[in-house]
Amino acid sequence: MEDLLISRPGHMVMKRTLLLLIFLMRMPISVMGRTGNASVSSSRPHVVNLGALFTLDSVIGRSARPAIMAAINDVNSDSTVLPETKVNLILRDTNCSGFVGTIEALQLMEEDVFAAIGPQSSGIAHVISHVANELHVPLLSFAATDPTLTAMQYPYFVRTTQSDYFQMNAIADLVEYYGWREVIAIYVDDNYGRGGISVLGDALARKRAKISYKAPFTPDASKSAINDLLVRVNLMESRVYVVHVNPDSGLKMFSVAKSLGMMSGGYVWIATDWLPSLLDSSAAADPNTMNLLQGVIALRHHTPDNDLQKSFMSRLNSLKDKDSARFNSYALYAYDSVWLAARALDVYLKEGGNISFSNDPRLHDSSGSTLHFSSLRIFDGGQQLLQTILRMNFTGVSGQIQFDPDKNLVHPAYDVLNIGGSGSRRIGYWSNHSHLSIDSPEILYTRPPNTSTINQKLYSVIWPGETTAIPRGWVFPNNGRPLRIAVPNRVIYKEFVAKDNGPPGARGYCIDVFEAALNLLPYPVPHTYMLYGDGKRNPVYNNLVDAVSVDKFDAAVGDITIVTNRTKIVDFTQPYMESGLVVVAPVKELKSSPWSFLKPFTAKMWCVTGIFFLFVGAVVWILEHRINHEFRGPPSQQLMTIFWFSFSTMFFSHRENTVGTLGRMVLIIWLFVVLIINSSYTASLTSILTVQQLTSRIGGIDTLISSSEPIGVQDGSFSWNYLIEELNIAESRLVKLKNLDDYYSALKKGPRGGGVAAIVDELPYIELFLSSTNCEFRTVGTEFTKSGWGFAFQRDSPLAVDLSTAILRLSESGDLQKIHNKWLTRNECTMQINQVDSTQLSLSSFWGLFLICGIACFVALILFFCRILCQYRKFSPKAEEGDIEDIEPATARPRRTIQTPSFKDLIDFVDRKEDEIKEILRQKRSDRKRPANHSSDEE
Repeated sequence: MEDLLISRPGHMVMKRTLLLLIFLMRMPISVMGRTGNASVSSSRPHVVNLGALFTLDSVIGRSARPAIMAAINDVNSDSTVLPETKVNLILRDTNCSGFVGTIEALQLMEEDVFAAIGPQSSGIAHVISHVANELHVPLLSFAATDPTLTAMQYPYFVRTTQSDYFQMNAIADLVEYYGWREVIAIYVDDNYGRGGISVLGDALARKRAKISYKAPFTPDASKSAINDLLVRVNLMESRVYVVHVNPDSGLKMFSVAKSLGMMSGGYVWIATDWLPSLLDSSAAADPNTMNLLQGVIALRHHTPDNDLQKSFMSRLNSLKDKDSARFNSYALYAYDSVWLAARALDVYLKEGGNISFSNDPRLHDSSGSTLHFSSLRIFDGGQQLLQTILRMNFTGVSGQIQFDPDKNLVHPAYDVLNIGGSGSRRIGYWSNHSHLSIDSPEILYTRPPNTSTINQKLYSVIWPGETTAIPRGWVFPNNGRPLRIAVPNRVIYKEFVAKDNGPPGARGYCIDVFEAALNLLPYPVPHTYMLYGDGKRNPVYNNLVDAVSVDKFDAAVGDITIVTNRTKIVDFTQPYMESGLVVVAPVKELKSSPWSFLKPFTAKMWCVTGIFFLFVGAVVWILEHRINHEFRGPPSQQLMTIFWFSFSTMFFSHRENTVGTLGRMVLIIWLFVVLIINSSYTASLTSILTVQQLTSRIGGIDTLISSSEPIGVQDGSFSWNYLIEELNIAESRLVKLKNLDDYYSALKKGPRGGGVAAIVDELPYIELFLSSTNCEFRTVGTEFTKSGWGFAFQRDSPLAVDLSTAILRLSESGDLQKIHNKWLTRNECTMQINQVDSTQLSLSSFWGLFLICGIACFVALILFFCRILCQYRKFSPKAEEGDIEDIEPATARPRRTIQTPSFKDLIDFVDRKEDEIKEILRQKRSDRKRPANHSSDEE
C-alpha cells in the first residue's frame, strides 16, 4: 500500500533517469577499502540516527507518524534495549512526489543514519533502494507492498508489512470460491499498481481464471478520465472488478462508478487493503462515503489481538489530534519497524559491531557544483546489521516479527470484509496456511495446513444491490450487438439443422435443444442465427469451429462433434446427443442350411461335450461295476452299456440305476451340466432357425483398414480427417458423399460398380439413413469411437458453463427426449446384422461347468481306488491258493512255494463282485479263529 504520486509515469521515468545520472554515477571500478578519514564511534555510542521517510500528510502518513514517535519514545525509555544509547529520529517528508521523495532520501543519507524507516511509496523504494545498496543502509518499509521489491536486486530493502503477493493470491482464492472465471483489474499505473496486478494475473491463471481486461489510470487522473475508463469497462463482459489504487484517491473511483450505476445488482467490487486503511483512519463513518461502498468486498491486514496491541492503541488514541482521529494497520507496522531497527542494532552492538561510516571514493564534489556528493558515506556495518535484522524474532503490536528466506514476514493473513450499512463486517479470513476460512489464523496455525477447495468457507455476503445471491460475474457485452450464432447450412440430414425462411432463421433438432436450454437460463440471451455455408454442399465443420475461435462468430449451434482438436480452440457445452462412428455396408440374407442344427455350438464345444459324455459314462461304469449287476456282463455288453448310458443322459432316458454313493454323486452333477447344455442349445437353435440371418463380407472397421476398397464419407464431416490421420487410411480410398442419393447409389453399386464397399459416418446420421432405405443396409461391427454433439463457444465463455447446466436439466426432466422424438422418430429396424459366429455358443461360456464335473469325477475315482487298494491288501487270493506242499525225494523235507500277486490279479480282484469279496474276507476271518480255538482245546 502506498500513496498517490503526483507526477505522471512518463515524467517519472525521465526524473528517475536524471537522478541516476546525477547522483548514482558510476566511476571506473577500482580496488575499494576503508579510507583513512573514516569516522568510527565507540562500541556504545551515545546517540544514533534513525531516518524516517514517508508522506506526512497522507492517509498512511497521518497514522504512521504518531506511531513512529511513540516507538522512539518507548525505545529510549526502555533500559533493556540500547542502554546508554539514544535513538535520534530524522524525519523527511516525501510530499507525495517521486522527485521530492528521492531528493529527501539523499539528504537523509547525509545524516549518517544506520537505518531508515520507509519509504512509503513503492516507486520511491525502487529508486532509493539503489542508494541504500551503495551506502549499505537498510530500508525498513512499512507501506511499500510492491512484490517485485523482494528481488535480489534490492538486498537492503526489508519489507515490514505484508507483500501484495499474498494479497493477490487471496483475491484469486475469492474468485475461485465464488466460481468466477474472469475479472477486470482497475489499478493505478505505477510500480505499486503494476506489480500487484502482475501477481494477480499469475495467481488467477493457477486457478484457471484470468484478467480479461486491465484498466490502468494515472495517479493524478481526473474524474473525467476515470469516468471514460469506467464507461469503457462497463461495455465489457466481466462484472467482477478488482480495484488496486491509492487510499488518497481511491474514493473517486467509487464515486464515478456510483454515478454510472455500476454499484447496483450484478456487479462485484473487490478492493485491496487501501480501502480498509482509509476507513479505519476516519474518526466516524461518513454516510456519504459508506453509501458509495455498499456491497464491496475488501481485504485488511490481519493483526492478532494481544495485550501489547491494545495498550499501544489506547496510548495512540490518547494522543490523537484533529488530523489523526483513528489509526489503521500501517501504524502498527510502523511502530514495529522502529522496534525492529532498535532491537537489531542492540544485538549488533552486543556482538561487537561499531557505528562507523567511510567515504566512497567513487563519489566526489564536482567543481562549481552545490551538490555535496562526498557527504554520502557508506555504513561500514550495514551488511552485518542487515543480516541481524533478517534473523530477528519477536512479538510486536502487529504480531510476530520474523522473516522467511524470501524476506517476507511469516504468517501472512488478511481479514475479508463486506462493507454495508454504516460500517463493515468480517465474513472470514485468508491465510497462507489454509486460505479462506471462518476460523482465525491463530486457530488454524495449530492444525495441519489444508488448502483444498472443499475446506474453503466464508460467511454470506450482501452484494451491491442489497442481494445475498452470488452474482454470476458476467453479462453480455453492453455494445448493442446480439450474440452471433453460426448455424451450418446443411444439404442432407436437415432434421438436425437447416435453413428456415421464417424467424428465427434456422430450425431443426439442434435449434430446438438450444432454444430450450436458453429458456432455462435466469437471464435473457439476445442472439441471431447466421447461416454458415453456401447451401450447395455441407460446410466443413472444422472451418466452422475455427471461425468461432477467431471471433467471426460468438458461438456455433448445430450437429458439431466434440473432438480433441476442436476442444483446444473453443469451449463446448455438455453433450446433448451421444454419437460415434459406425460402418454401414450392404447385407444379404443367409440361406438356411441342412446342417443348421450344428450351428448353436462351435466345433470345440461339440468335441469337448462329446468327450465328457464318454468320460462320465466310463467313470459311472467303473464306480458301479462291482456293485451293480446292470453294469456287468460280457465285455461287448459292458462296452455298449458305457456308450448307451453316456449318451442317454442327454435326454435323461438312461434305464440303468446307480446304487453306489459315488456314482450317484457324479451322475447328479453331470445331469445338471446336461440340463444347462440342452437348454442353451435349444435356445440358440431356435434363434438361428426363426430369426432372419443377415451377413456381410465387411466385418467392421478392421476389415476396411486391411482392405483396399473405397470407403464413403459424408462431405464436411470430421470422419474424413479421422480416417486419414488416426487410422492411416489412404486419402485416395475415401469418397465424399454429398446427399442421400449418393449414399444409396454408392452402396448399391459396390466397389466393382464404381461405388463403395462401406460408409463410415456418425450414428445419428446412420439411424436416419437406414430408416429412409427401409433397412436395406445395416451397420457391421461395433461403434469404434465414442463422442457427442455440443454447442461451441469462444474460449472461457461463461455461457458455455451455464448452458451445460441447462442441458443437464433438460435431460433430467425428459424434455430432451421429447425434442428427440419430435424430430428424429422414424421406422425402427435392427441396426446391426446378426453375425452367425456371434450367435454360436463357445466353450468359454461352459468351461466352468465342465471343470466342476471333471473335478467331481476325479475325486470319486480317487476315493474308489483307495477303497479297492485297502480291500486288496486284506485279500490276496493267489497267495492263499498258491500254497503247495512239495516233497522232495532226496531230502524227504516238505517245501512251501508262494506266488507274488500280479497286475492281472489286481484286475481280476477289481472285476469281482463286491459281495463275493466281502464273503471271502468273512470266511478268512473264520478260518483264522478256528485253529486258535483247536489249540486251546488240546491244552
